[in-house]
Amino acid sequence: MNKFADIIETIKKYDRIIILRHQNPDPDALGSQKGLALTLQAAFPQKTILIGGQNAEGLKWLSTMDHIKNDDFKGALVITTDTANTPRVDDDRYDQGDFLIKIDHHPNDEAYGDQLYVNTDASSSSEIIADFIEDCDDLTLTKEAAYYLYAGIVGDTGRFMYPSTTEHTMCVAGRFLALGIDAAGINQKMNEITLQQAKLQGELFDRLKVDESGAAMAVIDDDLMNKLGINQEQANSVVSTPGRLGEVFAWLEAVQKHDDTYRIHLRSKGPVINELAKEHDGGGHPLASGANAKDLEEVDQMYNKLIKIVTDFKKGE
Repeated sequence: MNKFADIIETIKKYDRIIILRHQNPDPDALGSQKGLALTLQAAFPQKTILIGGQNAEGLKWLSTMDHIKNDDFKGALVITTDTANTPRVDDDRYDQGDFLIKIDHHPNDEAYGDQLYVNTDASSSSEIIADFIEDCDDLTLTKEAAYYLYAGIVGDTGRFMYPSTTEHTMCVAGRFLALGIDAAGINQKMNEITLQQAKLQGELFDRLKVDESGAAMAVIDDDLMNKLGINQEQANSVVSTPGRLGEVFAWLEAVQKHDDTYRIHLRSKGPVINELAKEHDGGGHPLASGANAKDLEEVDQMYNKLIKIVTDFKKGE
């Protein structure tokens, strides 16, 4: 039985479809959004398919957005990919359409939408879109769409290094390779950093606090970003860097925002950290989440909680 049958039937009913994703998009958000859009446009050339949200400067090589007017939402089907809750949708008009579908792989803490498909066992939303295409007779996986979906899977699996990578994930990626996508080119693009970002990695190790439990924390403030000539988006490139240290088991990175609050990145090699993120205006995967802190005092509070989480986890091993 096609588990996506209801979704494809809804898609067939609408002449205009708007596909959105989360704010501060990563490769999976952009890959699942663009891969789905290209697939639907190929299957239904008479339909108008639009993708929306703010452009991500560092990922313009992967995808850029359409200009969507208010009137475009009238009578439209809106689909969100890779977006766990409504505050994170990168267009506050997401609910102005006629019907809303959610497709996601994050924990379903907010079951929004008129229709939804959530699979937390999937490595990425791009993997889900690939399964959607495979299961629907009306859809065909093209080489162009596979390019974006592969980028999404590579991004969310850390080049197939994270525990979310499954046998099925590798089979899906294999289908993309069979179509002849430039996998090496995608991997190279995703591996590239600027000289300033490379310098940031060195600064990060100098600033990194590592507790004896294996919990770690680093703050990337305005002074450091101005010194290196980088912005908040570029600072996100070092989120995975502390995990390269054998002594680090889970870590927190706090990046200062323009309003002097902090965007928090939480990562883990074992202890579940998404509940901590939820306590601080965030959420995400058990081992990879985001949150927010109003000041450095709240950042320190989160770090102390992270130390306890890692300590308790090691006691239970």
